[in-house]
Amino acid sequence: MAIAKAERLMNLALCLLGTRRPLSKRELRGSIEAYMEAGNDESFNRMFERDKDDLRELGLVIETVENLEGETGYLARRDSNTLPPISLDAEEAAALGLAAKVWQQARLAGAASGALQKLRAGGMPEAGDAYGGQQSVIEPRIPVHEAAFEPLMLACRDRRPVTFDYRKSNAARPEPRQVEPWALECWRGHWYLAGFDRDRGAERVFRLSRICGKVRSRAGKYTAEVPDVVTVRETVASWAGESADRTAVIRLRAGAGYPLRARATAVREGVAEGWDELEIPYGHGLDAWLVEFGPDVVVTGPEDLRADVLDRLRAVARG
Repeated sequence: MAIAKAERLMNLALCLLGTRRPLSKRELRGSIEAYMEAGNDESFNRMFERDKDDLRELGLVIETVENLEGETGYLARRDSNTLPPISLDAEEAAALGLAAKVWQQARLAGAASGALQKLRAGGMPEAGDAYGGQQSVIEPRIPVHEAAFEPLMLACRDRRPVTFDYRKSNAARPEPRQVEPWALECWRGHWYLAGFDRDRGAERVFRLSRICGKVRSRAGKYTAEVPDVVTVRETVASWAGESADRTAVIRLRAGAGYPLRARATAVREGVAEGWDELEIPYGHGLDAWLVEFGPDVVVTGPEDLRADVLDRLRAVARG
């Protein structure tokens, strides 16, 4: 949300919460600087109606009172916009503390830290109390190194379409994508975005590390329905070969490819000078993963997997 709009919404909310009687549009326009500068009445009315709808969507209960000296009035009663007291036990406090630590590398870190301080000031127990006063020695982290994370997180939250350049694993150059973002999820240290790809007319999952350049927001509404459950992790796991139904046989340079060795069900060392032979169970997507190991991997079977890997390598070489 732009700073100017956020400030305007905050001022409108404060006016509606601070009044003891309903305020008309005319009175609100005279009280909020941004409305004074709105220009003609039509521009002001459009801006006010949008702002009122946005505040209601954010959860503010705004009442409308008719026949106020011939005008419609608005107010937000405090008793209708007050949350009940928050009561957390030690286990719930510990969960919140861990969640705040998870986001230390994202923009949410400041907000999470501030929220925890306010809760503790209100009497929330310390996270360590859930474990007999002992702090947990395991502190989880979710890495957020990609510049695309923050704009995509906001786009998912606000339901805004985006565009970005995306480079597939077998492509030499990125291609533009128009996406309606649904959800972000971290899987094995990498962030993925699930959404509706407008150009392809279907659901797609994108790895954030392959997004090139800036993520740009676009005006307009979603054209596809957002599913109730977005299975980002399951989709990526399938692509990565977690749903294995076949076995690949590869030769791997000695001392290289430790992630492949960890996946292998059989390893025969020294089948050729400087090379080991591995058997790896796989499903969809192993060809893209093998390409990342470059000259350290040679696929010996099955033949269709070998052909897919060679096609990807040729595509990279042509670029």
